[in-house]
Amino acid sequence: MSSSDQAPRLLLSQWITPATIELKMHATQRDEALEELVSKIPDIQNVPESRRTLLRALQERELLCSTGIGDGIALPHSRNALVGLVDKPVIVFGRHPLGIPFGSVDGIPARLFFLLVAPTVSQHLQVLARLSRILRDPTVRQGLLTAERPERVQTVMRDAEANL
Repeated sequence: MSSSDQAPRLLLSQWITPATIELKMHATQRDEALEELVSKIPDIQNVPESRRTLLRALQERELLCSTGIGDGIALPHSRNALVGLVDKPVIVFGRHPLGIPFGSVDGIPARLFFLLVAPTVSQHLQVLARLSRILRDPTVRQGLLTAERPERVQTVMRDAEANL
């Protein structure tokens, strides 16, 4: 049996919870958006030093190259996994009504945000790859743009994963 046979299937939908979903972001610029997303991580909401560490890592990553991937999507994440910050992967979904300039290659302001924090490099890379695959589908993007409740975001993601 290979190690991949033993590993549990990575499901993004289990790491996006109503507590990590913000359907009405208020930020007007990139750093404000990052702060707003970081504030939604339950494990570090009451740990200012951890929030600062993550925010600094996200800002440094944006300086290297924008995590705006186009089509109105940004996948903010640190350059590497932040060991010790969280025990399991956390995905914060945020949606902005108008979009925020995020430096994406197509120049389209980001309206859909998926902030990723993972405890291991392997999980970090797996989650990024899976998110990228799912978000290529225009139907998924439209479902996320029109979801009226956090539970609907979860359903859209769960359905998208089932179709992979």
